[in-house]
Amino acid sequence: MAKYIPIMMKAEGLRCVVIGGGPVAERKTLELLRSGADIKLISPSVTGPLNQAAQEGSLIWYNRTFREGDLQGASLVYATTDQAEVNERVAREAGQLGVPVNISGPGLGGTFISPSVVRRGDLIIAVSTSGAGPAVSARISREIDQSYGDEYEMYIDFLSRVRDVVKSTVHDGARRRKLLKAAAEMDILSDIRSGVFKPWSEQQIEAWIKGNESYN
Repeated sequence: MAKYIPIMMKAEGLRCVVIGGGPVAERKTLELLRSGADIKLISPSVTGPLNQAAQEGSLIWYNRTFREGDLQGASLVYATTDQAEVNERVAREAGQLGVPVNISGPGLGGTFISPSVVRRGDLIIAVSTSGAGPAVSARISREIDQSYGDEYEMYIDFLSRVRDVVKSTVHDGARRRKLLKAAAEMDILSDIRSGVFKPWSEQQIEAWIKGNESYN
């Protein structure tokens, strides 16, 4: 089996080409849209949600089959058709261009896979069996989904706000790391779960920073 490395990629503004317009293409394309990617969709037919996204200008839809040269300028490629020959042509061109390509339908040549994902705001938990058992990945994701409730969205948002203020006001790197460690060690989750937590203002965060001058 192929060996994979996990990676989180900033997709905002990234040129992504999706070949195919069925349910798999829909799932992957909508995920890319949520991440702010610049999407080029190529398929002679698409699902309702993909057609709506194209009509709204959220993506560019080319109402035709894949052609050589369609991947020029792409940073990521997804081949999602039900035709092995088409998917392999896509993979071959992506390989020639040095562009990562995901093959979701029949055919060989993909260089990355998409994990099952659980999201709670900015918290992203990805699960993969390296392609051995997608159904198992989905089951594990459902179990994780039950373990991490909506409170984690507020919790991660809190940590993100603290991090932003610390980065903008504390210039010593070692000091920043200590403060971020202190923030992670606070039992904010319990307050959120009990309903007593209120989001901190920037002034409250700055006061907390000053109150932790001696943290080591």
